[in-house]
Amino acid sequence: SSDLILTDDSFGSIVNGVEEGRVAYDNIRKVIYLLISTGFAEIVLISLSMLFLLPIPLLPVQLLWLNLVTNGIQDVALGLEKAEPGVLKRKPRAPSEAIFNTIMISRVVVGGLYMGLSAFALFYTLISFGYSDDMARNLTLLLMVLFENVHVFNSRTEKHSLFKINHAKNKFLWISVLVAQAIHIGSMYIPFMQSVLNIQPVSLETWGVLFAIALVLVVVMELEKVLRQRFFKL
Repeated sequence: SSDLILTDDSFGSIVNGVEEGRVAYDNIRKVIYLLISTGFAEIVLISLSMLFLLPIPLLPVQLLWLNLVTNGIQDVALGLEKAEPGVLKRKPRAPSEAIFNTIMISRVVVGGLYMGLSAFALFYTLISFGYSDDMARNLTLLLMVLFENVHVFNSRTEKHSLFKINHAKNKFLWISVLVAQAIHIGSMYIPFMQSVLNIQPVSLETWGVLFAIALVLVVVMELEKVLRQRFFKL
C-alpha cells in the first residue's frame, strides 16, 4: 500500500481501485484486438486479391464505411464492458508486459485469417461465376459487416468461453450491433447511399448464407482459446 495514496481507511477502496484498473486495462485490450484483427482481415483480403490479379474487393469508400461507421459504434460499446468473471483472482501482470502480447497475436492471426480468407473466397467465387465487380463487392462488404457484428462478441473475453459469460451485462453492446446493422441495411435501400457506397439489397437467402459464414467465426475463436490454453498454457 506504500505505492498508493489513501483517501480513506477502507481496504475495500483499494480492492475496488484494483478491480477498476484491471477492467479498464482489459477493455483497452478488447478494443485494440477488435480493431487490429478486423484490420488484419482487410489486409489479407486485399493482398490476396492483388496476388490473384482480381479487381479490388472493396472500394476506398467502402473501407471507410466499414471502419468508421459500422465498426466505430461497436468500439465504443466494447469499451464499456463490465468486469469478467474472476478478474480479481488473476495474478498481477508484469508492468513490462506489452498490450500486444502472445495471446493478442494468436487471436489476431487466427481471427484475422479466417475473416480475410473467407471474404476472399467469397469474392473469388463470385467473380469466377460471372458476377459483376459491383455485386461481388456488395456481398463482400456485407460479409465483412456481419463479421464485425459477430466478432465484437468474441472480443469480450480472451480466456473464458463466450458461452459462459453474461451477455446481458452490456446492453449497449447489443444496441450498438443492431444500430450498426440497421445503418448498413438502411443504406442498401436509400438511393443516395446506394450510389455513394455502390451497394444494393440482397435476398434473404443470401443474408442467411453470409450470416452462417460469419457465425463460424465464433467456433474458430472458441477452438483457438481451447487449443491455446491446453497446449501453450496461455
